[in-house]
Amino acid sequence: MTYLLGLRMQGRDVLVVGGGRVAQRRVPVLVEAGARVTLVAPAVSAALEDLAAAGHITWSRRAFAPGDVAGEGAPAYWLVHAATDDPDANAAVAAEAEDARVWCVRADDRHASSAWTPASGNIGDITVGVVASGDPRRSAGLRDAIADGLADGTLDARRGRERLTGVALVGGGPGDPGLITVRGQQLLSQADVVVVDRLAPTSLLDRLAADVEVVDAAKIPYGRSMTQEDINAVLVDRARQGKFVVRLKGGDSFLFGRGGEEAAACAAAGVPVIAVPGVTSALAAPASAGIPATHRGVAQDVHIVSAHVAPDDERSTVDWKGLAAAGGTVVALMGVERIEAISAALIAHGRSEHTPVAVVQEATLPGQRTVTGTLAGIASAVRSANVRPPAVVIIGEVVKTARDLDILHTGTQFETHRQVTGRDLQ
Repeated sequence: MTYLLGLRMQGRDVLVVGGGRVAQRRVPVLVEAGARVTLVAPAVSAALEDLAAAGHITWSRRAFAPGDVAGEGAPAYWLVHAATDDPDANAAVAAEAEDARVWCVRADDRHASSAWTPASGNIGDITVGVVASGDPRRSAGLRDAIADGLADGTLDARRGRERLTGVALVGGGPGDPGLITVRGQQLLSQADVVVVDRLAPTSLLDRLAADVEVVDAAKIPYGRSMTQEDINAVLVDRARQGKFVVRLKGGDSFLFGRGGEEAAACAAAGVPVIAVPGVTSALAAPASAGIPATHRGVAQDVHIVSAHVAPDDERSTVDWKGLAAAGGTVVALMGVERIEAISAALIAHGRSEHTPVAVVQEATLPGQRTVTGTLAGIASAVRSANVRPPAVVIIGEVVKTARDLDILHTGTQFETHRQVTGRDLQ
């Protein structure tokens, strides 16, 4: 039987003997926990050497010697890790730690170890640790299953003594529910109220508990919409009732998502607010279509612009003349309805009419498709293909690069995408 503890390592001394692959896994976790790590090894991995050079750990470049654990001048260690590839050296470290009544983890022999390192992981403010008789593979598998359950809401983590309050602005990613961040999913699973946008990964709502209030804040182009003032009012009202509110948006809340306005409204009302970044479609759409937004020797800059108003509209603050002259990649969001005006403005300001263009519709979703052309002809191609929002416009030589490299995808890439992001890889 084992007795599990959660050790608070901030400011406490830890000795790690050995500089190989085991130490490389364990030292960063100790550093992250705030421990003062002394590493004893004649040679270490590049990652550990970098930690030492940055001053995050103290590296004694030598082999273990008697007295390192509890000898004169040695720090008062709280924990020791014996992680060399020499069983005799590990045994010597463990024996000295035992004599000094210091817990020691032996990497090479779990049966001779006075302590085991659990397979651990953090999901928000929850730390999961699993010890399965010192079997690391089995422990890791159980850890991952629990962490996944907490992240996707299968395990209910809302009933703690200290419940979350306030508002979380969560970027839900470009569409595929698998592309929400782990932190975003974890907060969503603890929500009492979810205020959701039309382009958010709405299939995630089916995982919520039955008592979670879902507020539809969709803004349908040229159709029904909830005003920003009403959205702000809902966020503040529910938070003041002591509920934890998640504002779930597509993409990233702070990139053309009015997240700044919502954060300001919460702050003005004295409501705590946090922001969780999301994967923006401005970068996910090109990537999912096989188009690199930047590419060595082709484009060293990428400009992300909103085209919700036309270039010649007095409300537009975009420097279309500067974009035409810059020559880098231009990614336009909300631009399908104004693709003619965008093309005309760039050509008028000097961008070649032969500049390659791609329009990616429903990026990362099953209906994803890509229409390509040139700046002079893309509007006609988009209208002929009946491309509708949501779609992202990519302008620049990187589109031709993708075609030349044979990585440009014109049909749906959902199945391929799921293979590299889905849970079957866990």
